[in-house]
Amino acid sequence: MLLIRAIVRPEKSPIVMKDLFNAGFPAVTKLSVFGRGKQRGLKVGNVTYDELPKDLLIIAIQEKDKDFAIETIINAARSKPNGQAGDGKIFVTNIEESYTISRAKRD
Repeated sequence: MLLIRAIVRPEKSPIVMKDLFNAGFPAVTKLSVFGRGKQRGLKVGNVTYDELPKDLLIIAIQEKDKDFAIETIINAARSKPNGQAGDGKIFVTNIEESYTISRAKRD
């Protein structure tokens, strides 16, 4: 299994979650987070905002679904056809083990 963590713009989060659901990935954990990427924040006049609001979406998937899930997230999270700075980042890591608490069983 794989764990996908996608950091996306807050206004794109509902679209990404809906598209993931429609693509067959209904289980998503969502957290509101703050941070900055390569663009080092946002400068408006003399004020620099170096911690921007983002949403962190976390999903566990089967390895065979990786490319499809990533493509779904990218297509839903891009703010322009070719994207722009601040659209987000996707991290993929291996899951060593997972357990369903209600069943007290390993998945």
